[in-house]
Amino acid sequence: MGRKKDTPLSAKSSALVLSTSEAPYADTGVRKTVLPGGLRVVTEHVPGVRSASIGVWVGVGSRDEGASVAGAAHFLEHLLFKATPTRSALDIAQAMDAVGGELNAFTAKEQTCYYAHVLDEDLPMAVDLVTDVVLNGLCRAEDVDVERQVVLEEICMRDDDPEDMVGDAFLTALFGDHPIGRPVIGSVESIETMAASKLRSFHQRRYRPDRMVVAVAGNIEHEHTVELVHRAFANRLDPIREPAPRREGKFRPRSEPELIRMYRESEQAHLVFGTRAFGRHEGEKRWPLSVLNTVLGGGLSSRLFQRIREERGLAYSVYSSVDTFADTGAFSVYIGCQPENLGKVASLARGVLEEVAADGITDAECARAKGSLRGGLVLGLEDSGSRMNRIGRSELSYGNHRSVSETLARIDEVTTDEVSRIATQLLSRPTAVSVAGPYRRTRDLPAVVRRLVD
Repeated sequence: MGRKKDTPLSAKSSALVLSTSEAPYADTGVRKTVLPGGLRVVTEHVPGVRSASIGVWVGVGSRDEGASVAGAAHFLEHLLFKATPTRSALDIAQAMDAVGGELNAFTAKEQTCYYAHVLDEDLPMAVDLVTDVVLNGLCRAEDVDVERQVVLEEICMRDDDPEDMVGDAFLTALFGDHPIGRPVIGSVESIETMAASKLRSFHQRRYRPDRMVVAVAGNIEHEHTVELVHRAFANRLDPIREPAPRREGKFRPRSEPELIRMYRESEQAHLVFGTRAFGRHEGEKRWPLSVLNTVLGGGLSSRLFQRIREERGLAYSVYSSVDTFADTGAFSVYIGCQPENLGKVASLARGVLEEVAADGITDAECARAKGSLRGGLVLGLEDSGSRMNRIGRSELSYGNHRSVSETLARIDEVTTDEVSRIATQLLSRPTAVSVAGPYRRTRDLPAVVRRLVD
């Protein structure tokens, strides 16, 4: 399908727009306008709802930090809510509470998102509030000192949740000191020494309109939304800039996968092991990998769940997961079990992966996994917040939008042979391991766990 000629929203607002793209996304319900300065506005009208969700997506995350400022992107996300030139933290909270809305943010390896979920009639207020926080947060020294303690408490909370702790440690074991391997939250040392000047610099250099996407979904009109966003960004739009290109990256490993052991007196041992996977721009591997993940540990009928929990009763929680970045990824298996059963559980899990790597999956497993993915995709898009997340992430990560029907069709196209080939390729790669439990020395771990990294 060809690209529709750029058209103004109206005679009055034509100067506000660099381009409006509708034809390429006609089947998706998504509309896109590029404002001066490269700021992208994407919207999706969701019939039958009375809500609206706005997200300001910034193409900046923990991957963009140097080692000396590890955790800066996440710290900044906290800090921007403390004060703007016209609002205090209390003002921000009261404005959202007064309309029964939700205001929050999250930081990931490659992006940060500030979002609000409100009644449709309150969208103008939500746009003004979220953009004020993102653009005008003050990063005052006194606020840094207060929020520093909050982030340190968050690190303690992470450390008290062994599942989260071994998850972070696994990525470090897999990627080493590469920025992808560092925890998004940073470390106690980096947070304790974080200065307000560094956070202000990070904010000013990284938070540019050309790196941002404003995504809005719900009972909204595209033209009205564009005008609200333009008004909020008016003094930040530099007509010289175009949208920043999508993040491509070229992952260069700095180390081999390793084993990380964390001692803790606990009733359970927690194990994560896995391999480096594929980047999100390796599109031909995305859906076969999703099917493989579902077969291995993505549901109650998965091989890992059946083999370890249902047949042997050796664990309550067992699953696999996939993390995807621009130029690399991670496939991992998590298991929590009694320490005396860790060796049996690790042996069983490794056996499942070796079976699939050698023999592939069955046609029945492939069909069941595709059905699970199809249902999960559609059911996960039942509200305006999930729709906003989908279009914001797609625009920032890929620069395009697929309709739900197109995505469902692509899942249907996956074949058993495709999945089996991906399994052979992926599951033969070097393995990283993280484990937490009552093991004071690495040699106290079961031999099968130590051998996972051989």
